[in-house]
Amino acid sequence: MSEALAALVAILDLEELEVNLFRGRSPQEMRMRVFGGQVAGQALVAACRTVERGLVHSLHAYFLRPGDPRVPILYQVDRIRDGRSFTTRRVVAIQHGEAIFHLSASFQPEEPGLDHQDPMPSAPDPDSLPTWQERIEPILSKVPKEMATWLTRDRPIDLRYDGDLAIWKAEPRPPSQQVWMRADGRLPDDPALHQCVVAYASDMTLVDTALLPHGVAWADDQFQVASLDHAMWFHRPFRADEWLLYDLHSPNAAGARGFALGRIFTRDGKLAVSVAQEGLIRRRKPK
Repeated sequence: MSEALAALVAILDLEELEVNLFRGRSPQEMRMRVFGGQVAGQALVAACRTVERGLVHSLHAYFLRPGDPRVPILYQVDRIRDGRSFTTRRVVAIQHGEAIFHLSASFQPEEPGLDHQDPMPSAPDPDSLPTWQERIEPILSKVPKEMATWLTRDRPIDLRYDGDLAIWKAEPRPPSQQVWMRADGRLPDDPALHQCVVAYASDMTLVDTALLPHGVAWADDQFQVASLDHAMWFHRPFRADEWLLYDLHSPNAAGARGFALGRIFTRDGKLAVSVAQEGLIRRRKPK
């Protein structure tokens, strides 16, 4: 397990302060706000810690305020329902006395039933694609020093893009992309941890996909880009430390918001997770 992945597992291991109350911390990174995937992952961990039977099958969340990476985040869990088949939890993330994130999640024990899925789209083999470091190497001399430092830091998720990265400059292209992803090292066998790690990783690249047809890079300082809401449906078992194909498409952008859909497939073609997100894409007013 890489140091970056070990750090991610550590920040997902929340401190229990009281019944239904947990505390999470942020990594020491150069961020103006907390990464949305971190809050989603930690909130899901908090919910999981209060559930005795089953795994999460769906979650719906709203990003309410930017998170402050300098102070801990409190996660308050509301035990909405404990049923025989389904368990429901609501989690509110709190900083500075205000809610910054809200999550509702439903859990279900494994149960047999009807089975069908969309076929996995064709995609290059992940091992044939450049690593993150190889992708960013050509642009490091073209970006500000602070961004270059942030781009080259160790990362807990190994990402392999099929196509160029729209980080600093971008040309318009269709609003679809594919990314292979996996945790950078072996994880413990706890399936709930694997779900939380994928919840963390799923916030990557979604809003970016809505930027593609407009030739806007996610680091373009002419735009304010942020996640607004996030939904996930967990269909089949998977391991977050094995290659997963994130197949992304943005069907719409309007009203300073971009909408994106994602399908996460295991390497052997099983549809494991579906994701939907709307993000803020607001052109900044000239100074």
